[in-house]
Order: sequence, then structure tokens, then C-alpha cells
Amino acid sequence: MDEIYLVVLKVLVAFFAAGILSFVLTPPVKRLAHRIGAIDVPKDGRRMHTRPIPRLGGLAIYLSFVIVSLLMVEWNVQNFTILLGSAIIVFLGIFDDRKALGAKFKFGIQLLAAAIPVIFGNLRIELITNPNLLSDKLYLNFGVFSIPITIIWIVAITNAVNLLDGLDGLAVGVSAIACMTMLAVSLLIGEVPIAIVLAILAGACVGFMPFNLNPASIFMGDTGSTFLGFMLATLSIQGMFKVYAIISFAVPFLILGLPIFDTAFAFTRRILSGRSPFSPDRGHVHHRLIDMGFNQKQTVAILYIISTILGLLAVVLTTSGELRAIIMVLAVLVTVIVGSMIYLSMEKRKMKMHERQMREEMNKEEQTKTDSDEKP
Repeated sequence: MDEIYLVVLKVLVAFFAAGILSFVLTPPVKRLAHRIGAIDVPKDGRRMHTRPIPRLGGLAIYLSFVIVSLLMVEWNVQNFTILLGSAIIVFLGIFDDRKALGAKFKFGIQLLAAAIPVIFGNLRIELITNPNLLSDKLYLNFGVFSIPITIIWIVAITNAVNLLDGLDGLAVGVSAIACMTMLAVSLLIGEVPIAIVLAILAGACVGFMPFNLNPASIFMGDTGSTFLGFMLATLSIQGMFKVYAIISFAVPFLILGLPIFDTAFAFTRRILSGRSPFSPDRGHVHHRLIDMGFNQKQTVAILYIISTILGLLAVVLTTSGELRAIIMVLAVLVTVIVGSMIYLSMEKRKMKMHERQMREEMNKEEQTKTDSDEKP
């Protein structure tokens, strides 16, 4: 029992230490962003803000994470290579926040950063539970393909979180929820060292959120979104993909389900329309919710709830076994679909009633104007 209390205490200290430090570091980082010209000026319809706002806020998250990690994390070769790869990602983000870099160049550097922990730190997705229920093999062994598969996973999640960063507080909040979910799963499977790292990362996100929630006074920029994506990807490999007793591939996919779905949907949409998958557009999930009539705060709250539900499903999958988890996933999906249909039908009815009222008011105004014109 004393050991459990000690673990909980370490996790809480890690979380609050990183949170306080991130909160304290954000104002000076904001001043630095103004000084070096890392400002996001709204130039197109994709951006939801109407005034210039400093970027580079992710630097506060990164610095608080590194400082607290150096004090509380047990360092080994693998952790060191992850830290080195994340440093490359952050430096790339700083330059991109100051002056936009080309997509191909950034992709190449991301591949390099991802390869460092994979090749030199032996961070690899080697086994997953066999999704083929008819097969006698319990697990799939990737063999030599584990290296490219792991690199692709890291780069994909890095960019997925980056693409999700389109509204005030969205990416940092979803990342914090993912961290807390992975933290819970890590404690359940006995991965205490990884749980402490996740607590530090979650705290760094939460400490930055007061400055990033709508109306935001500073953005994370690519510095923060790509760093968070990189860390979530690598930490999921360290902890989640080791859980061979359950559907190991499903846990990280559920936890990171929102950014994964948004990115996959965006890439598919762009490729089918004959454009580059990296070309920006206004078709992300958060854009579509905004176009449906929700404001920024409502949209972010909806996506927070979706991320939390997916995270809870991942925890259930870890603790309750495959069958119960699958039943729960299906039940939640049916509930969400039915609820969405009911809500959308109500919204359409409200819109029709509003349009009818507007037409009636316009008719009354026209009638009044006609009557006044007919008077001698």
C-alpha cells in the first residue's frame, strides 16, 4: 500500500511541477515570440482568429517538460534518443513558426527525428495482437519491417496532432486528455516510469492551457503541436504496444483516435480531389463543426468529449477484456450516431423556423412599406 501511495505522489508532483513551470514560462515565451517575429497573421478563411497572435507557445511546454524530466525521470539510452529526436522537432517548429517552411523539407526532418529513437534507441513496434480472429497465431511479428512501421507511426501522429491545431485550446487539450488516458493505462499495466513521463507532459499542457483557451493570447504553433505529437507517438510505443495480453494496437488507436481520424479523412479527401495530401484546406472536423453553427468554445468542448470517450474506451479495453470493450464501443457509437441525428434534426428544424420567421418579418416590412407608399 505504501508503494502505491509513493507512485501516486510521484505522479502528482510531476504533474503539478510541470504545470506550474509551464504557466510561469509562457509569458516570457510570448515576449520572445513578439521579439523574433513569430506571429500568426490571419490571411485566409482557414484561420478562426481575426487579429495577429504570437505563436511559439509550445516552447514553454517543451522547456517545462525537459526541466522536470531531467529531475524526475530515470534516463536510459532509449529515453535520451527520444529527447534528442524531440529537440530536433522543436527546433524545426521554432523556425517554422518564425517563417513558414516547405512541407517536404519539414517531412524530411521529421523522418530524421523519428529515426533516431527507432534506430539508436531500439524503440520499435515489433508485435501486435493478430486482428485475424480465424488465425492460430496470437500475435503478428513485423520483423525487419518494424523499423519503417515505427517511423511511419511517429511521423503520422506528429503531423496528426499538428493538423488538429486549428482552434483555440483544441490540440493542447486533446493532447492533455490523451496523456491522462495513457497515464491511467500505464499505471494499470505497471509501467510506472512511463506514467511519470506522461504526468509531466500532461502537466505541461495544462499549465499552458489558460493562455491558449478561447480567446487565446498565444498559440502553441508548430513548436508545440509537433512536439506533443512526437511525444505521444513515442510514449505510446513505449507503453501501449507492449500490452500483448489485449488488442494492443487498439489501445493507442483509441486514445489518439481523434487526430488519427481527422488526418486520415483530410488526406483521403485531398487525394480524391486530385490535390496534394499536404495542401491546406478548410475541411477538418473542427471546421465542419464551425460551419454547422457551433462557436469555437462549443466545438472544442465537443471534441474534448469525443476524446474523453475514446480514452475511457481504451481504459475499458485494458481492464475488461476484448468482448466487453467491443460491446461498449458499439454501444457508444450507436448512442453517438443516434444522438447526433436527433441533434441535427432539431437544429434543422430550428433553422427552418428561423427562416420562416425571417420571411414573415420581411413580408410584414414590405407590406408596411407598400401601405405607406399608397397613402396620399
